[in-house]
Amino acid sequence: MSAPETLHATCVAINEHAILIRGASGSGKSGLALRLLTLGAGLVADDRTCLWREGGTLWADAPDTIRGRIEARGVGILSVPATGPRKVALVVDMDEIETKRLPEKREMRIMGIMLPVLNKCESPHFPAALTLYLRTESTK
Repeated sequence: MSAPETLHATCVAINEHAILIRGASGSGKSGLALRLLTLGAGLVADDRTCLWREGGTLWADAPDTIRGRIEARGVGILSVPATGPRKVALVVDMDEIETKRLPEKREMRIMGIMLPVLNKCESPHFPAALTLYLRTESTK
């Protein structure tokens, strides 16, 4: 197991697999996570995510101080059941907007592990597509 690192990222999971949502403050990380939570995802971590590597797997969990808590702008801090640790299967980059209907495949290396990356999509279907991705693509 590698030494844990904490990233400025939010993380949600469906079953065993997680989406790591990266981006600058105010980019919509927590907002996307809230939409995914309403579609059945579980909260791993909001705003700060602890990552570590075990073999060829990247794991994510919440720091103890924020476990089970997510910020909802204009509402406050909400408490939800904590889910974690989970295996990271996908990265969403909230700082880049996807403009292509069928984007090329992208990858990002985190802690020496290559992971697929999707850019932020401003279409209303994006959270549903991410949910289906975790349920289908991440298990291949």
